Amino acid sequence: MSVLLNTDAATMSPVALFLQADLVVKFVMLGLLAASIWTWTIIVSFALKLGRTRTKIDRFERDFWKAEDIDAFHRIEGDSDLPIAKVFSSGVAEWRRSTASGAVDRGGTRERLATAMGASVAHEIDKLSDRLNILATVGSVAPFVGLFGTVWGIMRSFTGIAQQQSTSLAVVAPGIAEALFATAIGLFAAIPAVIAYNRFSHGINRIEARLNRFADGFHATLSRQLETEARR
Repeated sequence: MSVLLNTDAATMSPVALFLQADLVVKFVMLGLLAASIWTWTIIVSFALKLGRTRTKIDRFERDFWKAEDIDAFHRIEGDSDLPIAKVFSSGVAEWRRSTASGAVDRGGTRERLATAMGASVAHEIDKLSDRLNILATVGSVAPFVGLFGTVWGIMRSFTGIAQQQSTSLAVVAPGIAEALFATAIGLFAAIPAVIAYNRFSHGINRIEARLNRFADGFHATLSRQLETEARR
């Protein structure tokens, strides 16, 4: 009896379930496993990327508000690929274009500065969140792919019942086990993807808010510079 129980446990192991599964269910399982590995790769790399970006933004803001010469600071940090540096550079570039001529339209300059930096913020956030759509896709599609494997496995169980004309557990158990295993793999891929998507979306929203606050502060600084130059 002990040997029989061990054999039954072995045949119900994940590896055995995969090897005994129908070809269609095997493809479903392999696809979901690949999606799970891809998801975890994105999760780890994106978490590291967000962490580095937040740290660099902290340093940039700290150095910027301590700087006394904006042009000198721009020469040092203007070529950085950091999102906040791109917003800063877009503001400086628009400022130079708008004040290049002798007569300066203060209202128009303020509006163009706000538009340029706002567009830069949107562009940088789009770049930063580029791979989040993959997590959203896996989180929404993987359960249904697993459900397809479940349905296929149950259909196979019913086919076994019809062929052997028996409803014993030995006949239906393999197909049902394969079906449930496919569902489990689908959930294993989907749940981390959904959690990570929500968490990363929150982190990106916080970075976007910081970029907008920086743009507003820099806009105010340039507006004061406009007032100073107008009184000369």
